[in-house]
Amino acid sequence: MELEFIRKSVDSFSGNCPALYRAPNGNYVVQGWRLDEETRANLRDLADNETAVEVPADVIAGIIAQNS
Repeated sequence: MELEFIRKSVDSFSGNCPALYRAPNGNYVVQGWRLDEETRANLRDLADNETAVEVPADVIAGIIAQNS
């Protein structure tokens, strides 16, 4: 699957992480920092085939501002 890069954190100085991408099917892919076990334990009903990552607020805010 080829992803379209949308935005990365302004604090990212190497690579494109954390970032948001658009998939060809219209869904989004999030690239971010792994959560520690304590934080993962707070997620609701995390299935074996699911994961979660942390993304800085500036990534989301930048996308909202870009689309306003």
